[in-house]
Amino acid sequence: MTPEFDARFKTVALTALRIAAGAAYFVHGAQKALGWFGGMGPNHSAVDLMTRFGAAGIMETAFGALLIAGLLTRPVAFLASGEMAVTYFWMHWGGSGHMWWWENHGELPLLYTFIWLLFSAYGAGPVSLDGALARRKS
Repeated sequence: MTPEFDARFKTVALTALRIAAGAAYFVHGAQKALGWFGGMGPNHSAVDLMTRFGAAGIMETAFGALLIAGLLTRPVAFLASGEMAVTYFWMHWGGSGHMWWWENHGELPLLYTFIWLLFSAYGAGPVSLDGALARRKS
């Protein structure tokens, strides 16, 4: 494997992960906040925005859209990672009394916690609005 191929492959893989995970995250938020994709509220509508699910839905929708675009990626990913960590500990572990994800069904928030932590450390990469803004500055 050449260094050029390695660099391109890493860029493509990280970009694909950011967009795919961001889209899935956006959908979870839009289910809660907007009632889209089957909704999570009464009669498959939006949840009450003044509840913890409403707050989560607003964050996930906004953060998901920003992460797909790769805009403000590091701070947004850090906040999203924190939201998912809180979700895991509060709703899954705390709600079930079981620490392990195979018992508390917290696999998805656990994975999101670490996926967003990775992007808060690495950034969005060159195929993003953050990357375009960085190129424009230099």
